[in-house]
Amino acid sequence: MKNIVVTGSTGFLGQHLIPVLESVYGADNVIGLSTKDFDLLDPDQVKRMFEVHEPEVLIHLVAYSGGIGANRLYPADFYYKNSLFVTLMFEAAARHGVRKMIYPMGGCSYPATAISPISEDQMWNGYPQTESAGYSVAKKMGIVASESYRQQYGLNSVVLIPGNMYGEYDNFSISESHVVPAMVRRYYETKLSGEKEIVMWGDGAPVRDFVYAGDVAKIIPWFIENYDSSEPVNISSGTKTSIKELAETVKKKMGWDGEIKWDTSKPNGQMIKIFDVIRLRNLGLACDTSLAEGLDKTIQWLEKNYSARTDGIRL
Repeated sequence: MKNIVVTGSTGFLGQHLIPVLESVYGADNVIGLSTKDFDLLDPDQVKRMFEVHEPEVLIHLVAYSGGIGANRLYPADFYYKNSLFVTLMFEAAARHGVRKMIYPMGGCSYPATAISPISEDQMWNGYPQTESAGYSVAKKMGIVASESYRQQYGLNSVVLIPGNMYGEYDNFSISESHVVPAMVRRYYETKLSGEKEIVMWGDGAPVRDFVYAGDVAKIIPWFIENYDSSEPVNISSGTKTSIKELAETVKKKMGWDGEIKWDTSKPNGQMIKIFDVIRLRNLGLACDTSLAEGLDKTIQWLEKNYSARTDGIRL
């Protein structure tokens, strides 16, 4: 297999995925692209990308993403840009005869009222969280695009729904990071400053389902070779971890001996969000990296890259 093109290859999942693809298919057959190579919001540059690289397999990771604050300020931008990323890439992939297209999207596209464990058939049962609906709805249009282009053009595209990913290369930005990188950074900086107290929002009771990004990356070649359906598949661990348990685990792994205080005047957010992984397991697949092992890798990466402020870390 030649010309496996990965858009958004310098992003979080992309940096985990490229080495996996190179090990399976050979480095000469894998082409990683970023916004420095093509502006994939421009139809002419999308067309040029396909003409230059002639992808046999397209893994479409590129997206316009950000934290809740940014989503609240610029909902139209998130909707417009991600709608274009979906529309232009599916259309071009069909027109240029791509053999297989892989399209990952986020679990945030599920309805805000989805019942955990969240199965794939709940996707259309309601509206996503309003704070990020512009982004979430645009991304879930990839499911409609996958079904539509399969029906009309025979485009063999696959929709994957990773859970709450964490790991090396994550976004550790104070304003935009998710709970694992945010917590790891806070403990690291608190330890550096010598402080003996850290305050967490809520009471620690909410339960989440975390998946190591390396596991998601390792599964993708299987879908390239073996899965030929537009039925989306959750890619997650399916395990339950409370925020309090996460806080205690990171504290121990960071070697910090201070006190955790919970500010119960702050909101907990959604109490339970777990992804149903029955469909994944029925395919003979699983995301098996334990939270303890994945956190070790995440913490070690942050400690190595924090002071250097390398391009691979967003702070």
